[in-house]
Amino acid sequence: MSGKPRLTYLNGRGRMESIRWLLAAAGVEFEEVYLETKEQYDKLIKDGFLLFQQVPLVEIDGMKMVQTRAIMSYIAGKYNLHGKDLKERALIDMYVEGISDLMQMILMFPFSPPDAKEKNLESIKERATNRYFPVFEKVLKQHGQDFLVGNKFSWADVQLIEAILAVEEKVPAVLSGFPQLQVFKTKMSNMPTIKKFLQPGSPRKPPPDAHYVETVLKVFKK
Repeated sequence: MSGKPRLTYLNGRGRMESIRWLLAAAGVEFEEVYLETKEQYDKLIKDGFLLFQQVPLVEIDGMKMVQTRAIMSYIAGKYNLHGKDLKERALIDMYVEGISDLMQMILMFPFSPPDAKEKNLESIKERATNRYFPVFEKVLKQHGQDFLVGNKFSWADVQLIEAILAVEEKVPAVLSGFPQLQVFKTKMSNMPTIKKFLQPGSPRKPPPDAHYVETVLKVFKK
């Protein structure tokens, strides 16, 4: 093994994308294994690789880690992106949980029935502009710093820039009423590790298409 973290998931965003973002933001190179058949997935379960019979699976530091939040918490701690003390970590965790609620809606959107797509898109826009983005706009405005917690780049910042870009793909003008978040987006996008991840040819995955949805349903079918 090369010593690089090894990520096992489908060749698409899903629950692994936030893990890719966090590793990339930390400047960590990783390898990927893509599931394309139900047989591959079943074999991982049979071989005991998936503790709860779920992916993402990340092999790192001799561990076979599952559960997205646990994986990201470990990566954030390992690469000093989880705050300097318990209070900062609590804030980071709180912000990450909030952003994850919004990301869950985006994650499920490609699987919406055609007649529900418009309604679900409206829900994403409404939640982003009225519930989630105002929180981070206020935080950044109140402390006047570049980052969400402790004026230091953290896991929460990575999650937020990922969420902003994901919502903008669906609602391009979503940041029009959030000047602080516009500045934040520009600063984050120009950080060297993130800028590299946003370039074509990086491990960042494109928005889910019909083929991705089809593969997910095929691999995970009961």
